[in-house]
Amino acid sequence: MVVRKKQATVCRQCHRVVEGEACTVCGSPMLTQDWAGYLVIIDPEHSEMARRLNIKLAGRYALKVR
Repeated sequence: MVVRKKQATVCRQCHRVVEGEACTVCGSPMLTQDWAGYLVIIDPEHSEMARRLNIKLAGRYALKVR
């Protein structure tokens, strides 16, 4: 028996990993499964990576979106 994990989708606009048909953060329907790198921001106010990537909300993000 082969169990396949569902490929996560990422918003092309804000790079947030989302579930559903549109981004829950920016509302964009432009989603893709073609992405690489995974970043979890827990505290954006104190995160150097969040500052560099201009991320204001905690969550899961893709580093590279094609």
